[in-house]
Amino acid sequence: MTRTLSKAAHFEVEVKKSRFIAQAQRCSDEREARAFLAQIGDPTATHNCWAWKSGQRYRFDDDGEPGGTAGRPILAAIENQGMDEVAVVVTRYYGGVKLGTGGLARAYGGSAAECLRTADSQPLVRTVSLTAELPFDLVSLAHQILSQHGASKRSESYNERGLSLTIECPESVVVALCQALKDASAGQASIRSDQSGAGAPSDNRVK
Repeated sequence: MTRTLSKAAHFEVEVKKSRFIAQAQRCSDEREARAFLAQIGDPTATHNCWAWKSGQRYRFDDDGEPGGTAGRPILAAIENQGMDEVAVVVTRYYGGVKLGTGGLARAYGGSAAECLRTADSQPLVRTVSLTAELPFDLVSLAHQILSQHGASKRSESYNERGLSLTIECPESVVVALCQALKDASAGQASIRSDQSGAGAPSDNRVK
């Protein structure tokens, strides 16, 4: 099962007099990852190398180290530890002894992997935002259906047609939830997805 961090993590190691400090934090998008880098990167350090991954999206940077020796091994550590929605920054303070390309890759990748391995983590449950338009007489049953599928109500409003619900739903049960509302309303419910995602079409309507 894919996991993500439940709180920030930190790990330090010395390799041939160079000090490597790995710091990790949950970041759901690139903006958050770059903000994390700006927050904890040390401008006085020799290098601040990093990687971030969320689903199929990822970024990494060697920050002046030889190509492929820092950012890519950090990204590989995230993937090999089964993590997602995570950014890892590894800061290096040069100790006067060159490590070579292989040594650099092992130091960056190893410190990132150990940081994540020892971190507090939790299962990653991806969610989708839905908007449901329901008839008035389905209000009570709709709340029961949401509870049964592990979905939560974010907001609700009423109009001349009935109830409009904004729902946060685990991605894995979107189809089942839509079908349950369709069945309960005899086809009167209309549901659309407010965002695109795996298993969640951008226009998922139930009529």
